[in-house]
Amino acid sequence: MSTTTSTDGLETLVYGMLEQLGEDPAREGLERTPHRVAKSMRQLTSGYRTDIDKLLNGALFSVSYDEMVIVKDIELFSLCEHHMLPFYGKAHIAYIPNAKVIGLSKLPRLVDAFARRLQIQERLTQQIAQVIQDKINPQGVGVVIEARHLCMMMRGVEKQHSSAVTSTMLGTFRDCAQTREEFLSLVGRER
Repeated sequence: MSTTTSTDGLETLVYGMLEQLGEDPAREGLERTPHRVAKSMRQLTSGYRTDIDKLLNGALFSVSYDEMVIVKDIELFSLCEHHMLPFYGKAHIAYIPNAKVIGLSKLPRLVDAFARRLQIQERLTQQIAQVIQDKINPQGVGVVIEARHLCMMMRGVEKQHSSAVTSTMLGTFRDCAQTREEFLSLVGRER
């Protein structure tokens, strides 16, 4: 096994997994693999160690603006909690302020904070919307995520061109069809 010491045991687990798969973890191409996989997994699950309050701290601003704010096409990568295979796609976020806005760069960071956890797309969509709702109490929030799941593409049904679309609509985005349709139209998700 690698001469580096793993503080969290991930390297040891990966080494054992390679053995269970019938590989020789000591061979030239694999001797550093346990270290690389452990480092990769720590990065891909860094959202567990992200403090949302600190992430948003200092980026909540008082405004008199009450029109829709949209950040669309936010790239995301996550790991499916069922198979630990990647899913990837983009998130579209909109809200209508009620005296406060969030700094625009914080929305992609918020997506990353929740995407970098073992996830299901439905929960990821809800978590993003709920944090925005809780932090600035806007008139409404809409979040749409479009993603492709390698657990569907590489295994199981093996459908290469399928994608999943999830949405969470809160407040006026849920209650007002016109607001919801405007958001969906602006992010290219018309019916």
